[in-house]
Amino acid sequence: MAHHGNNSVLPTTHPPQHHHSTAAPGSGHDMMMMAMTFHFSYENVPLLFSGLKINSPGEMAGAFVAVFFLAMFYEGLKIARECMLRKSQVSIRYNSMPVPGPNGTILMETHKTVGQQMLSFPHLLQTVLHVIQVVVSYFLMLIFMTYNGYLCIAVAAGAGTGYFFFSWKKAVVVDITEHCH
Repeated sequence: MAHHGNNSVLPTTHPPQHHHSTAAPGSGHDMMMMAMTFHFSYENVPLLFSGLKINSPGEMAGAFVAVFFLAMFYEGLKIARECMLRKSQVSIRYNSMPVPGPNGTILMETHKTVGQQMLSFPHLLQTVLHVIQVVVSYFLMLIFMTYNGYLCIAVAAGAGTGYFFFSWKKAVVVDITEHCH
């Protein structure tokens, strides 16, 4: 085959280059990378929202207290929802079943089943409180993911303190028919 003076060069196509920038859109400068290891800093620490940065020891102390109380609130909200659920249960059903007793006797074991109605104010309130609980839990997770030691301690200490103050109200189910000790 002969090539006749037509040496047209087809443009070669390359995959588009992907440039990953740490700059915020339209900001014109690079943002700092977030630390992926625990650190104890109080300068330029982001807190949940882009405009909310901790830049001084006083701001860190304030953030510590706020995060501590947010974690306590989360624990209190969990227990409050559980207490409200117990109080709002309307339908009670008892189920009895025979179980083997000592010396070949048969005992009747009774279980109580409770529930609530879907279209009721208590269920609507439980739903709203559940959404708040989920949002607060994600906020606490994101705060912990800053890897700032002070904020991580605030989350853990607040959750522990909240559990201490609120969990004693938690219902404990005791099966009186349990024979294993």
